[in-house]
Amino acid sequence: MKFNRLIIPVFLLFIPLCISAQTIDSLYKRADSFRDQYAAKYYYGISAIDAIEKTDLFWYLTQTPRGMEFRIIDVTGKKTSSAFDQQRVASLLSDFKDLNKIEPYNLPFRSVIFNQSVDTLKFSVENFDYTIALKEYSISREPVRNDQNRYWGSVQRENSNRKVKSPDGKREAYISEGNLWVTDLATEVSKQLSYDGTDYEYYSSDIIWSPDSKKLVSCRYRPGGDRKLLLISSSPKNQLQPLTYSYDYPKPGDALPIRRPVLFIPDEDKQITFDVPNVEQQYSLGRIDWDENSEYFTFHFNRRGHQQYVVYSGDINGRLYPIVDERADTFIYYNKISANWLKKGKELLWVSERDGWSHLYLYDVPSGKVKKQITSGEWVVKDVIHVDEDNRTVIIKACGMDKNEDPYLEKYYKVSLDNEKLTALTPENANHSVSFSSDYKYMVDSYSRVDLKPSVVVRSVINGNVIYKPENQPDISKAVEAGWRVPEVFTAKGRDGVTDIWGVIIRPANFDPNKKYPVIEYIYAGPHDSHVPKSFSMVHRCSELSELGFITVMIDGMGTANRSKAFHDVCWQNLKDAGFPDRIAWIKSAAEKYPEMDIEKMGIYGTSAGGQNAMGALLFHPEFYKVGVASCGCHDNRMDKMWWNEQWMGYPVGKHYAESSNVVNAHLLEGQLMLMLGELDNNVDPSSTLQVVNELIKHNKEFEFVILPGAGHTDGGKYGERKRRDFFVKHLLNEKTPDWNQK
Repeated sequence: MKFNRLIIPVFLLFIPLCISAQTIDSLYKRADSFRDQYAAKYYYGISAIDAIEKTDLFWYLTQTPRGMEFRIIDVTGKKTSSAFDQQRVASLLSDFKDLNKIEPYNLPFRSVIFNQSVDTLKFSVENFDYTIALKEYSISREPVRNDQNRYWGSVQRENSNRKVKSPDGKREAYISEGNLWVTDLATEVSKQLSYDGTDYEYYSSDIIWSPDSKKLVSCRYRPGGDRKLLLISSSPKNQLQPLTYSYDYPKPGDALPIRRPVLFIPDEDKQITFDVPNVEQQYSLGRIDWDENSEYFTFHFNRRGHQQYVVYSGDINGRLYPIVDERADTFIYYNKISANWLKKGKELLWVSERDGWSHLYLYDVPSGKVKKQITSGEWVVKDVIHVDEDNRTVIIKACGMDKNEDPYLEKYYKVSLDNEKLTALTPENANHSVSFSSDYKYMVDSYSRVDLKPSVVVRSVINGNVIYKPENQPDISKAVEAGWRVPEVFTAKGRDGVTDIWGVIIRPANFDPNKKYPVIEYIYAGPHDSHVPKSFSMVHRCSELSELGFITVMIDGMGTANRSKAFHDVCWQNLKDAGFPDRIAWIKSAAEKYPEMDIEKMGIYGTSAGGQNAMGALLFHPEFYKVGVASCGCHDNRMDKMWWNEQWMGYPVGKHYAESSNVVNAHLLEGQLMLMLGELDNNVDPSSTLQVVNELIKHNKEFEFVILPGAGHTDGGKYGERKRRDFFVKHLLNEKTPDWNQK
């Protein structure tokens, strides 16, 4: 008897998720307990390391079977020990009634400062700074200084009443009625140095004395605009009626202050004004500093539009000349400007992307000429860590030097300024987090990848050789045995078919390759950095969301930083791009390799710039992204803070701002959208989201809107996370969410 061959339709090879109400409840519990189930219970690893000043000791914080423990590495003795008696510290803190219950191996702080003799411990908890004398275990505390809570966006109008003492302590300079004065402290005689200051254009209270105390610089300061962000707290904690708040908040295109540097020599009654080219077009003029011989001062000039950045020198004879004149057709990323002055040789070590990659250049300061390019190649200098003038070397943090590795992995190198020789201090294929001893003789290196557990070693800064590997290295075996899944690092070609795009795939702990899983992307395409995690962690931003029955992904597309200048320039006047052509190509490549990824059910979410991106995905790529949650999004770059948006979108404000606007393009919405907003967001103007809401209503679009009273710039907190999960479960899993009002 013959049997026909059994033919199974392809669609039956993957069993779609079908979830009962009871199972939905259990999945939510899995998501809620994921962090405790794995990270808090089984991961024994390092979470903080730092050097103890002027010693060969490092403290570190590690998780062990009994909890979080502070320990000390003795480099010369090659041993580790407890940093202090945590039981006694917990007991001391328990005497303060305003603190919650103190657990000795879950102390309410994660960072500490030791003195040089390691007998005094300092740390902060909530609103107090604590000091413990470790010999007798006595404790004291003081309130944290209020200036730590200062609003990040405050405009400094440089009109304070402060007095600035000269380095020799003999004189004080100050501003009175808009003009600069100097007082001789011995005779108490005051002398007026300027006479052209007014209420409209006054001299700045940011006064910079020369090292010899004979000269000083102040800028004539003309105030800019005075735009305010006005917020209403609907539900204040201490009263029934609403409260209003006002914040400085310059937006793209607003008027800015104009500064003109002026040098004064009081003993000669001399005032020198410098004619700075394009001074009326400045974005900023500052970072004023004197040379050690008091012969000249330098300052940075950032021309508005961020396409020219100049470092000027002005001397006591009135000569002004550019040391560095950096120019770009798109933008200069001024927040990444790195200027290291070498005092002994009158040289400047400068980081520039002028050859298409971020590299080091050595300038001759007196002539303003480039002496030579120190580093080169298709990799990036990410940061200058330390310059050793005596030995003519510099320690840098760099990415992408080792081919066939993730180009975002941070590694450390020592470079010779004389022969450009590079020495790899951290050669392993991993992301390296390093702390240096204060004399830069030793370094503690905690290295890992998303898919590689951490290792901790002590190295010599001379050559990077490992001189000590502490016992009790981080261990993930128990977590893996309990079901935790290692995230996968995945790479695929981007929009051009040539450039490698890197990202991470996170699967649920109970992943079944025979099932189909909707895919959710967490997005943050802010061009100021790259954002996919590179170091090991048991819990990443979207790990818990995966436990509900999704595969989650994170990707760095074109337009983000830490690759080539061309890679970064994609964002220029084009924030709506957000790397989506690369992201979509990457996700399609992943789904081709892993058909359990159901990209017909594609979700996306993000906050702030990521909120703009998440909604933009639905507007500009509706054929791919179907469900999105956007929290506190800067949905129109004309509505957001100036410094961030003019950096990428340019100046003046043009039609390209409108082209990238989610407000202007709200009528394009096709998918399922949830908007989330904190009513007291002083980072991104809440009106940005409300204007989106207004446009969606005008066009009769269906969406959900969650406003959070009393919340600031947020992804929604615990309540917002629940709403986000429910939204994806409803629209991607097509399942009924728990009845929370009955819980």
